[in-house]
Amino acid sequence: MEAFFCLARCRFTRLMVAMQLVMGVLVICISMASLHRFYTTDPLLPGLDDSAHCAKLHTAGADGYASFDMRALSDRVDDVLVQLAELQDKLEATALKIGKKAKKAKAHKQQQENMTLPEFRRFLEEEVIHPLYGAHISLRLIRIPRPDPEGEDDAAPEVDPLVNFFMAEETRKYVTTKGNREGRPSVYGTNRTASCSGGCDPLPRRRCLTRASKLFNRTLPINESLWKLPDDGNVRWTRYHCRGYKCLSARNPRPGYTRCVGCFDMDREKQRWMVNTTRRNASSTSALSLVDFSIDEVLAVKPGEVRIGLDVSVGTGTFAARMRERGVTVVSAALNLGAPFAETVALRGLVPLYATMSQRLPFFDNTMDLVHTAGFFEGWVDLQLLDFVLFDWDRVLRPGGLLWVDRFACARRDLDDYMYMFLQFRYKKHRWVVSFKSKEEVYLSALLEKPPRS
Repeated sequence: MEAFFCLARCRFTRLMVAMQLVMGVLVICISMASLHRFYTTDPLLPGLDDSAHCAKLHTAGADGYASFDMRALSDRVDDVLVQLAELQDKLEATALKIGKKAKKAKAHKQQQENMTLPEFRRFLEEEVIHPLYGAHISLRLIRIPRPDPEGEDDAAPEVDPLVNFFMAEETRKYVTTKGNREGRPSVYGTNRTASCSGGCDPLPRRRCLTRASKLFNRTLPINESLWKLPDDGNVRWTRYHCRGYKCLSARNPRPGYTRCVGCFDMDREKQRWMVNTTRRNASSTSALSLVDFSIDEVLAVKPGEVRIGLDVSVGTGTFAARMRERGVTVVSAALNLGAPFAETVALRGLVPLYATMSQRLPFFDNTMDLVHTAGFFEGWVDLQLLDFVLFDWDRVLRPGGLLWVDRFACARRDLDDYMYMFLQFRYKKHRWVVSFKSKEEVYLSALLEKPPRS
């Protein structure tokens, strides 16, 4: 407490000068470290003075470091240096402005205006901490090729460059699977994630006529279809374990799917994302309920501004149905993970988007008011894949658009890594809640706003 009040009594100009000195030293250190790393490469590439190793460095193919994008890595470091230089210039300009105001007030014998603690805190967060955090994130995302210390001399180095993972060899990487984090099973039940869901089949496969149910009946009107299960005859059940919606009930111990159990029980679905009266009772509020945001709470953040959105979840379109009741059009990304999720979304009168997380979203830049995800991304997703997905979400979100992360579950030891991935975009935090799921797992729920960028 004494240190805090001491900081409050310090003159703001002296604090700015101290920050300038710190930023200057930081820029010099990073520059020297970059030069040392790229021009004195013995620690990075042992045996570089050997002609064989030197030739291996410039050899094309799978061996050596030829596939590593040094230009992308250099651009990332340059970007960090530019951010630090801009921050130093901003601090210098602020200190100069404060000095001019002090001289002017002294000349006119006026009392000098002092910055209040809330204003000072806001200045530090917006002008100092956020730029430094952005530079920190950029440095953490850099991956350098590392030679295997226990391998043979001729063994190829382990290359894991995030800076060019989704740039080089786009075609090959699009059709190959990617491993999950620590080999954990994904929502598909596999330890690797495919880049396509069937839409990347060869062209002759696309020219086949689509089969449908022979018992297809007339669909329900929109007012009835939102909260009523479709007719069994409107779904082709040959690809699923069950042969009807009654079999998909949560009371069935073997429904044929493991994700979003209960999504086909409409009475249960009607309660999701709604205001819980017991939750409002202070005596019954639990830590787990804090991670559950209601739709009305989210829409109140941007009243009248949320019109269209994307829901990336495992479900039957309940989120889109609730949004439709409030005049918001939401496209639901739906995959048939052992049950007819996509067909059910469409038969409820909603729009299903049949696409995996590895595919680029078929939306133009800066068009969506809202992106919502729930029950889909969890602690199994690899950071490289998550980085690709988040950048695509950022692309389609308009300035001022909302990213709603709904109960993202991960291990406690991995929470910092996933938090870095979400915070690297420097979105404005409207809500940010972390709650325990179990002793070793946590939930993360967040409501973030995309900043305007020119």
